[in-house]
Amino acid sequence: MGMIVDLTRLKPGEEGVVREIIGGPGLIRRLENMGIRTGRKIRKMSSHFWHGPQTVQVGNTNLALGYGMAKKILVEVER
Repeated sequence: MGMIVDLTRLKPGEEGVVREIIGGPGLIRRLENMGIRTGRKIRKMSSHFWHGPQTVQVGNTNLALGYGMAKKILVEVER
């Protein structure tokens, strides 16, 4: 079993599996509509300096998420 971290802690190029989304039903539904849901593989593509957007890849889709939203996505990574 890997380590559970929030999405902001992944390094560019690192990937993991979404294990939990911390937030209300509105946030969970919004992320699911973008393809981010429990059990899906997610890869961090880049992050901007300080608390800027986090760019991720889910399936064949690239997305930019705000820092606060990315903090609520818990991912299991093998390190």
